[in-house]
Amino acid sequence: MDNFVIETFDLTKQYGSLKAVDSLNLKIKEGEIFGLLGPNGAGKTTAISMLSTVLKPTSGTAKVSGFDVVKEQERVRKTIGIVFQQPSVDDLLTGRENLEMHALLFEIPKEKRKERIDEVLKLVNLEKRANDLIKTYSGGMRRRLELARGMMHHPKVLFLDEPTLGLDPQTREHLWKYIRELVETEKMTILLTTHYMEEAELLCTKVGIIDAGKIVALDTPKNLKDALGGDRIMIQSKNPDIAALKKLQCIKSMEQKGDVLSLIVKEGGCNLKKILDKAGDVTNVEVTPTTLNDVFIHYTGKEIREAEAEGGFWNRMMHARK
Repeated sequence: MDNFVIETFDLTKQYGSLKAVDSLNLKIKEGEIFGLLGPNGAGKTTAISMLSTVLKPTSGTAKVSGFDVVKEQERVRKTIGIVFQQPSVDDLLTGRENLEMHALLFEIPKEKRKERIDEVLKLVNLEKRANDLIKTYSGGMRRRLELARGMMHHPKVLFLDEPTLGLDPQTREHLWKYIRELVETEKMTILLTTHYMEEAELLCTKVGIIDAGKIVALDTPKNLKDALGGDRIMIQSKNPDIAALKKLQCIKSMEQKGDVLSLIVKEGGCNLKKILDKAGDVTNVEVTPTTLNDVFIHYTGKEIREAEAEGGFWNRMMHARK
């Protein structure tokens, strides 16, 4: 029998006529790293705020660690940790002092306090900087300390709201490593929000794509990508045999913009030769595996804003012909 640590039941938050979260229904298993993937304003932070009892739902409810977020708020709070999107550590204290203050708030016994602080500092590789003031920490070090603080009291569930926002790529990857280690060593369930496709794809065991407050797709990253039918092949050709290409069963979808063809192909690498045989005078070709960005566009009809600045040659070519 599945052991669900988080369950939501038509969880809704409404501000006037705006539904920030619209009838959210999730079941998250113990030990999962579950990602809510979506742009700013999609409802990610609002959902986490309700699950962590920071916000009261307009309607519906949820259970976290078996406790109702509306009727049993105190019990919920004792079983969760949270790392907010905005920094919340005290710059005037050292790393160790921040953790000691958190330990007092959660009534960790005095005899266990130092041992636990040492444990979490080691887990996020901050033991050598424990006695330095927070104002001397880098952005990545601050996020690692917030992770350590969030798990001080052995929570069953850790909420991470955009945990790597604003960090450079190298620091982001290091933080992913610490998050994975948390699941393994602390045996906890993690729910994180993100608008980084790569983060959701590499870190999460399951992803819910959220758009305008609704979950529009929910599965493992692999299953979400497989559901689109295959790899993307971009071909630049002045005289493709469109009729012949349409007869190829390996091609799941095809879009033509000027002299550029965008194809979704099952097993693109294996079927590339037969496609090129019917593609005419090809001047450029590129094969890329399906990504979560493709999945997001498929279900929402748009890209997350940060991704729109990326994409290189083929992205510019397609947009130029719209």
